[in-house]
Amino acid sequence: MTPRERLLAVMHGEIPDHVPCSPDISNMVPCRLTGKPFWDIYVYQDPPLWLAQIESFKYYGISGGLELMIPDPLNPHLGKYWNYYHGGYRWIVDRRDDGSFVTQDYDESTDAWSRWVVLHTPDNPPTIGVSPEKLGLPPIPSCREEIKGIKEWPTGVDLWKLIWEKMGSYGVVGIHTSGYTTILGSPEDVYSYYDNPEPWRELARQILRRVEERMEQIAKLEPRPDVIHCSGSGTLVFQTPTIFRELGLPILKRVTELASDLGIPTHCHSCGPEKALVEMAVKETKLTVIDPLEVPPMGDCDLAELKRLYGTRIVLKGNLHTTKVMLHGTVDDVVAASKKAIDDAAAGGAFILSTGDQCGRDTPDENIFAMVETCATHGEY
Repeated sequence: MTPRERLLAVMHGEIPDHVPCSPDISNMVPCRLTGKPFWDIYVYQDPPLWLAQIESFKYYGISGGLELMIPDPLNPHLGKYWNYYHGGYRWIVDRRDDGSFVTQDYDESTDAWSRWVVLHTPDNPPTIGVSPEKLGLPPIPSCREEIKGIKEWPTGVDLWKLIWEKMGSYGVVGIHTSGYTTILGSPEDVYSYYDNPEPWRELARQILRRVEERMEQIAKLEPRPDVIHCSGSGTLVFQTPTIFRELGLPILKRVTELASDLGIPTHCHSCGPEKALVEMAVKETKLTVIDPLEVPPMGDCDLAELKRLYGTRIVLKGNLHTTKVMLHGTVDDVVAASKKAIDDAAAGGAFILSTGDQCGRDTPDENIFAMVETCATHGEY
């Protein structure tokens, strides 16, 4: 079977030839593999992040796509300045001796500069949400330079078809619903909610309405997506299970119901504590896949326990530690952890071997290859 076929089989309740290997290598590892400064990918789209990711799937032979970051094919007006990681970059407001540079967004409709800037360095993703003062810059730039040389790519449905062509047999292609499980995402949000919860309840209702409209559009896409993402990083970091039940669960329920009616699997990525989220997803939604099921201290999940509790009622995707095992561990460590995860959760199907939230940039290639090889040699269900 191909990597793509393995993922599809698991998500549709079938048992492939062996456990799919789908480590979360997201942003940094694909960028490193290009051998280019990271700003070439994030700013100049050469290559765009989605293409760097697909090339990394091919390089490692993993079953990719569940973390694929693509421009929205239902919004062809994003233009060449769009970037998945941070909206769009247009103006450089500072250049540094080491080649790094700072960008700042300008809203022509309001004649206002963003209160934040973005720092671009050669070996890391953009650092977003930085106050200009921290970098010794004025809040309103004294000079600006339009970014030139951004490589142009198709948009809208044309891009959607190109991504499918590039992905081929190496993974699945999905789309996000614009509905997410994380409504409160900061300490300030938590204080705001407890001071006055009604605006947050109204926001959740608005998101739900937007999701229903978007699902109608998704149903008409050709080719139809392999999977629909309804994720929200850190769902239970700033939200208690009770708050999530009020704000986020109705959205997750509706998305998974509509996707199920279309015969399309759903996927939820939510780093951090997740045990209570898994329980609600199994008992109250039609969610297909959940990850990354992180272990303590980042998370609170135990694969063997989740498998015992929920069997094949939901596809468990996880959960090798991204720093202790993947970044700093030896090949032997990775093989041992992979075998344990497979032994804990693969029986009867509904399991994808993966990692916790995003492997670090310097994760050794041999450790990722070791996961792939272990699935092939030890991954029978």
